[in-house]
Amino acid sequence: MGIPADVQEGRGLALVSVWTGLVVWTDGLWYRWWTGRRSQTGRWLYAHHSAFEPERAARRIAARYAELREAPSIVAAGVS
Repeated sequence: MGIPADVQEGRGLALVSVWTGLVVWTDGLWYRWWTGRRSQTGRWLYAHHSAFEPERAARRIAARYAELREAPSIVAAGVS
């Protein structure tokens, strides 16, 4: 999708740093990333997508990336 990223891998897990506030990790079965929201109790909410559909997962991650890029600041994006 043309989004630059930095990949760190090892011990059965890969972390992909995409943008401030957006790190995607996978165990080979699922992709996971923070949605930018927290629950009513303050817990971070994560999105996930099957690794068996990488193109669809990439589109969802790209949508989150676009959301973060359009945010006026890190704080507005929900990162604290």
